[in-house]
Amino acid sequence: MGASLGSACQNFSVVGQGQTADATEEPPGRQPGSPLLPVLETSCGSSAEHSCQSGSDSPIVVDLDAPLATSIARARKTAPTRRKGRTSVAESPAAHKVASYVMPGAMLAPPSADEPAGSTKILRFDQPHGATPAVPEPPVAPEPAPLSAEPPFYIVTPNRRPQNPKSRAFRKKFFPQATDKEWNDWRWQSRHRIKTLEQMERMLTLSTDERTALIEGGQMLPVGITPYYMSLLDTENPEQPLRRTVVPSAKEFLRTKGEADDPLGEDGHSPVPGLVHRYPDRVLLLALDFCSTYCRYCTRSRVVGHGELMANEKRLELAFDYLRKTPQVRDVLISGGDPLSLSEDKLDWILGKLRAIPHIEFIRIGTKMPAVLPQRITPQLTRVLRKYHPLWMSIHFLHPDECTPEAARACARLADAGIPLGAQTVLLKGVNDSVPVMKELVHKLLLMRVRPYYLYQCDPISGSAHFRTSIDKGLEIIEGLRGHTTGYGVPNYVVDAPGGGGKIPLQPNYYVGRDGDEVLLRNFEGKTYRYPDPVEV
Repeated sequence: MGASLGSACQNFSVVGQGQTADATEEPPGRQPGSPLLPVLETSCGSSAEHSCQSGSDSPIVVDLDAPLATSIARARKTAPTRRKGRTSVAESPAAHKVASYVMPGAMLAPPSADEPAGSTKILRFDQPHGATPAVPEPPVAPEPAPLSAEPPFYIVTPNRRPQNPKSRAFRKKFFPQATDKEWNDWRWQSRHRIKTLEQMERMLTLSTDERTALIEGGQMLPVGITPYYMSLLDTENPEQPLRRTVVPSAKEFLRTKGEADDPLGEDGHSPVPGLVHRYPDRVLLLALDFCSTYCRYCTRSRVVGHGELMANEKRLELAFDYLRKTPQVRDVLISGGDPLSLSEDKLDWILGKLRAIPHIEFIRIGTKMPAVLPQRITPQLTRVLRKYHPLWMSIHFLHPDECTPEAARACARLADAGIPLGAQTVLLKGVNDSVPVMKELVHKLLLMRVRPYYLYQCDPISGSAHFRTSIDKGLEIIEGLRGHTTGYGVPNYVVDAPGGGGKIPLQPNYYVGRDGDEVLLRNFEGKTYRYPDPVEV
């Protein structure tokens, strides 16, 4: 029944939406007297397949509440017009919306001989009719999937400041007076860092190890955790991965063989204070020793947080003078401490000084701010950074729990400013030392436009034995990633050699050996393949 209703009858009129029809019989499933959706009245009881039966003035009612009504896909505003004795459909802004065609299988019940004039006829979609041709019903579109309450963490909505549920609950409980503006102000977050035993006891159920370390820490690496990062910690479980990395433990008092305060020998490669020149063409510039959140496995725990390296111009000018006189240096990594804890003006000054040195081609910034204080990544900051391209950034991410909507927004701002982002991850026992955890982390990083760059074996700093895994564990993780996920998600596994030997890459042994003019190779499934590689005479 593809014809328009109006083409079947001599005249029809539109009955308004929500009105009730004076029907002597209700359609199945309808409560008597209930409102109808838009209806048509005609002066006959014929369908499009029936000839118009003159003399009948029984109205026909189109009931869109019948079972197949949802299959009507089009509707338009209609009104009756008279054309050569027939009724056609015409556009009219005053008319109600009426279906412009009828579903196959629908029918108009023809009037019976004993029905009185004026009785109501229903256009039903729930019963077959002998006069209706057998036409297959069109496929019904599947129901759309329900919208989730929250978008995926990596979806950044313009003009919408995200907040993960854990942070929202933490803020309500421990900082109820903080306004949205304050909570999202990186300076407010820095001023309200959690640093004392009393603060920790109010927010966490401390273990004996944790309490002992907080009481007897002395000259150890200071404690400092932003309210935002504190909100990601488990309040009851001291073995939660993120909590282990920022809350001190008495295990840090244990010194084991091979550990040292400066295991990489950085101090021995420092021509001026705060500058490390270990590789021929690149240097490490320590801008300051302050971090918004201190990691318990920090390579520079001997330095950071003690106020020994301040971002004053006198000290930094010594480093700039050294660089001006050392033309082989083309690459500068700015680290610390965390250089993004500096003001925009100070960063602008440092980057400007480096860019003014002709042979400095490549500038990198090492930071953990997007993970521990994503509020720091502001439009004002990115406006400064984008002035000094080519500029790259290495971000310290450890665990999938750090990949929050806030962190995703921070990374999106940096990426949108044209800054390539790479992740540096330290392999830590009980934190991320499994293939499933590491795979989840690299997948989330890629969704945030951060390329997994380095997976570091934990440096043997003093008191780090409880964090260090075996080298075999690192190789196992790389083997569990290679071939099992995209190559973009496989970082370089490296050991920073003690004594200043630099980064040494480690890979699973995919090279089996040689057999004549062929090389034997093992793939990610453990199968051996031959590659032609003739031996040159």
